[in-house]
Amino acid sequence: MSSGVIKKVAGPLVIASGMRDANMFDVVRVSDMRLIGEIIEMHGDEASIQVYEETSGLAPGAPVESMGVPMSAELGPGLISSIYDGIQRPLDDIMKISGSNLKRGVEVPSLKRDLKWEFVPTVSVGDEVENGDVIGTVRETPAVVQKIMVPYGVKGKVKEIKSGLFTVEDVVCVLECEGGEKELTMMQKWPVRRARPYKKKLTPDMPLITGQRNVDAFFPIAKGGVAAIPGPFGSGKTVIQHQLAKWAEADIVVYIGCGERGNEMTDVLNEFPKLKDPRTGRSLMQRTVLIANTSDMPVAAREASIYTGITIAEYFRDMGYSVALMADSTSRWAEALREMSGRLEEMPGEEGYPAYLGSRLAQFYERAGHIVALGKEGREGALSVIGAVSPPGGDISEPVSQATLRIVKVFWGLDSALAYKRHFPAINWLTSYSLYADSMGKWFNEHVAPDWMACRQEMMSLLQEEAELEEIVKMVGMDALSPSDRLKMEASRSIREDFLHQDSFHEVDTYASPRKQYMMMRLVLAFYRESAEALSKGAPLQRLIDMPVREQIGRFKYTVENDGIDAEYHRILSQLSVEIANAFVKEDV
Repeated sequence: MSSGVIKKVAGPLVIASGMRDANMFDVVRVSDMRLIGEIIEMHGDEASIQVYEETSGLAPGAPVESMGVPMSAELGPGLISSIYDGIQRPLDDIMKISGSNLKRGVEVPSLKRDLKWEFVPTVSVGDEVENGDVIGTVRETPAVVQKIMVPYGVKGKVKEIKSGLFTVEDVVCVLECEGGEKELTMMQKWPVRRARPYKKKLTPDMPLITGQRNVDAFFPIAKGGVAAIPGPFGSGKTVIQHQLAKWAEADIVVYIGCGERGNEMTDVLNEFPKLKDPRTGRSLMQRTVLIANTSDMPVAAREASIYTGITIAEYFRDMGYSVALMADSTSRWAEALREMSGRLEEMPGEEGYPAYLGSRLAQFYERAGHIVALGKEGREGALSVIGAVSPPGGDISEPVSQATLRIVKVFWGLDSALAYKRHFPAINWLTSYSLYADSMGKWFNEHVAPDWMACRQEMMSLLQEEAELEEIVKMVGMDALSPSDRLKMEASRSIREDFLHQDSFHEVDTYASPRKQYMMMRLVLAFYRESAEALSKGAPLQRLIDMPVREQIGRFKYTVENDGIDAEYHRILSQLSVEIANAFVKEDV
């Protein structure tokens, strides 16, 4: 360990001299208050330290001690259901020590040392194991079985294996390695800035089903994919992330509140324990890890919170789980980078952000993916990353949004105009895109319906044509449109209001399976196709628009998904055919 003294204090940046033996990214303790920090730059024996706590009251001459290890996350039983700050300190344990206000310099272990977990071995004495192999399991919650893996860089023969109740520090396995015996506990540490290794990265070829129609049908994300949700204040970024956390086909959810307002994070902390996991019927927290780093907490800790969260997510990915990570929001994280870059007096890039903003964002998002984990088993795991971006005033031409768009493959652009019209989710179908759509199309065509992509394309085309027709309507009025164009406008309104609009707080409409989404697509398109044919044969447009069956098509979204949904779907289709035929009858009476 190396020790020095403070030379200069500039907000969250502390410069210490006499640190010649320290290394980059070492964790340090600053002053007698033992504030936690990390070395981010070295010049000779001078270290620039990013301090993750409030630095008021620090003065030159105070001691600085390097701990000789990089900033690391503790990984093991006890992660699930935990609520951490940005540097993986459990907030409940901090509160016991310091009360409701965070005290500085609090040292608490990330994983509780007094809790005992039941370890069930999966290997026997004499077995050969290597890094990534599972040596035992721990049922952490009713929803999650944690697999205890051999740490990276360790291989050998099992000399001793135990079963029973142990703390995370107790030795559960002894290996005979080349360099001697190695004792294994249920906990391992991993430097947060280093991606956890894997055997092989696979092509993302399966969609992450979310139950949100706008996402699954129009702009799907792959398991192991990356998506960005940029949008102005009040456009519904947080609600969408809550919906994805609750309904996405993920075994584990890691939710990072990075620099968001305290009341938003409080909502998450209050809501998640009450939300029922649709798969297990128990609390959603039983498969969730929360990292709460609000806007009133030290700015520098935001930078660490993103890395802490993704390291925890990678750990569960390596067990073979599908993990969804929500980062809300990467804009606040980029602000922390900008703050530190300014303190270090680096040459600023666009809008004062550091020139390396894009590469840091890429390093973060590239840790997502569908992988084959280390170990002989060949477990497949997936880590999908969904990052919210909060551009000032909703202007996505700013650097964080642009750097994000260059990296991610799914863009769910939120529109304040749609939000003001109370159209939620406010994902703008004209500006959003998914580069996974074509590769996911094969999966949807095989597993849902052979014409899924054809239906999707037809709906997208109608919405595109509606946008062009609206320009004409604004100039010359609706009466200038031909009957077929007015029918297109009506069909597009049905797509928007009956299909894309989804009520997050309605017990039935909050989630729609791909099969139900397909039925809804077919109903809306059946109205348009059959009406267009009838119109070409002379049926009056107004009669087609006023058909009572349209109300039933709109209300199909509230139909419960059970054995009766097929009968209801076919009933509406036959009712549509009857009313189309009636549109020709007695028109002159």
